[in-house]
Amino acid sequence: MIRKISGGVTAARGFSAACCAAGIKYQGRTDMAMIYSDTPCAVAGTFTSNKVKAAPVLWDRQIVESGCTVQAVVVNAGIANAATGKAGMDLCEATATYTGKTFGIPASSVLLGSTGVIGPNIPLDRITSGVSMMKEMLSSTQEAGTAASKAIMTTDTVNKEFAVAFDLPAADGSGTVTVHLGGMSKGSGMIHPDMCTMLGYVTTDCAVSKELLVKALRSVVPDTFNMITVDGDTSTNDTLLLLANGQAGNKAIVAEDESYALFCEALLSVCHDLAVLMASDGEGATHLVEMRVYHADTKENARIFAKSVVGSSLVKAMIFGRDANCGRILCALGYAGPDFDPAVIELFLHGENETLCFYRDGFVQPFSEEKAAAILAEKAVRFSCDMKMGTAEATAWGCDLTHEYVTINGDYRS
Repeated sequence: MIRKISGGVTAARGFSAACCAAGIKYQGRTDMAMIYSDTPCAVAGTFTSNKVKAAPVLWDRQIVESGCTVQAVVVNAGIANAATGKAGMDLCEATATYTGKTFGIPASSVLLGSTGVIGPNIPLDRITSGVSMMKEMLSSTQEAGTAASKAIMTTDTVNKEFAVAFDLPAADGSGTVTVHLGGMSKGSGMIHPDMCTMLGYVTTDCAVSKELLVKALRSVVPDTFNMITVDGDTSTNDTLLLLANGQAGNKAIVAEDESYALFCEALLSVCHDLAVLMASDGEGATHLVEMRVYHADTKENARIFAKSVVGSSLVKAMIFGRDANCGRILCALGYAGPDFDPAVIELFLHGENETLCFYRDGFVQPFSEEKAAAILAEKAVRFSCDMKMGTAEATAWGCDLTHEYVTINGDYRS
């Protein structure tokens, strides 16, 4: 059974974290974070599909695909190290080399992450100074993990971290041991992933093979991070990393058995919670928007329908204005791409205490505008659509579109 626990990236045994104020862009706040494992980790990762990839993405992808073990992740906020050419890659190599020497590990054991403004170069001396400071501050406490999750924020209004625990057979056959899995992420804008989120880091003390670690991550991303959108923009820096150091003492997962299924369930739980929190914290957002599509003909089509609705600017504006114009939703379903019969679908709006039917049998249904407006005033606004075609379903998450989103992005660089 999966148990939700407090914490994030330091919830798993052997992992510590730290953060510092390196002055990379921001003043008066922390802007660098580090995750460190006492022992080498197997690693899996997914990265942005944007053709313009930031230097840390290229650096991390090479290491993840090489099969190397890793021990450290160094992240900065404020400057993205994207569109920086050779200088950007040189900075990655210099950062990893310095971190490696500082900790006595190979440079290939160091992964990197950056988020912020695209274009400027990051001063190397601020990065190396930050690494030195964080080495002395590393801690396995929950507070250290939380502080690290706050240090990687840019326009986020809340930090994002979740953790779970579950039991697996012990390696020595003596019964079971408790395994932990925790993560942190950041992202409020440029969120329309085609792989994962802007920046996400998940750690676990589970003993699991590299091959199954990769397979597990790939299995959960399509229905978690790939099902959120804030503004339809896919970042140049999207990175999701999963590190496993095996310190829980469980019998190593090397086959797709019950232990693997439980591990995937735990990973899905953390990634789901991080993804939904990202959607609800969209830049300027006042509402989380959820769209569940069920009885679709295929899983992929269900995903397409759901994301089309939460990604619609008109639907997002409708929710901000609390205007129950169900035609906006029907329109988004209609241009999503896959075929369906508008004469048979049913569309619903769900509140905490009441559900309204918007559309049935090809007609907009009579409903109370007053009740609809009250539901649209709730923090989480949920829709569902019965496609009446098959057994597949999917859920997507987004947020409303507000004046504040334009204000934030109108002067982002300043």
